[in-house]
Amino acid sequence: MARTWVVVLGVALGVSLALPAVPASAHNSLTGSNPENGARVAAAPARIELRFLAKPDPGTTKITLTGPDNVAALGGEPTFSGSRVSVPFAPGAAGLYVVGYQVASGDGHPIKGEVRFTLTTGTPAQPPSSSPATDPTASATPTAVPSSPAAATSPPAAEPAAAERSDDDGGAGWLWALGGLVVLAALAAGLLLRRRSSRP
Repeated sequence: MARTWVVVLGVALGVSLALPAVPASAHNSLTGSNPENGARVAAAPARIELRFLAKPDPGTTKITLTGPDNVAALGGEPTFSGSRVSVPFAPGAAGLYVVGYQVASGDGHPIKGEVRFTLTTGTPAQPPSSSPATDPTASATPTAVPSSPAAATSPPAAEPAAAERSDDDGGAGWLWALGGLVVLAALAAGLLLRRRSSRP
């Protein structure tokens, strides 16, 4: 009897230990990544690698990769090798990057999760000095505007010149009038002399 109870207890213990392992093996999970979750990296890797407990199905696996300001940083389609999935990394600005994944377990239950890492060096932002540089050029254009009133003042200067010309023409007209009077006076004097000389 004692031996029988030992055998029964052994079988029951083995079954109790085996039962929880069955559903656990049916669910997939993340076992590691490169870069690791929470890591800080200075040099951006060419690819991000995720390692799972079981082989993920390429048809149901979804991978997302976003950087600062929720900008997509996925450089291409993921590749599968056994229980590993790698995706090309297209780094942008320095900051926090989030790798989101969704894989299906053997029982069809989806498993979702994230891997977060920080890129300490990234592509430099565009210098904002280009926009202020345009402001001095814009402010330089109004300086050319005051020159136009100076040009506008030039026509009044031309008017006195025209007046001077009219004055000169008037002076020349008086000279011609005086000359005509002198000629008439000379003709009148000649006629008087001829009349006096013709008298007896």
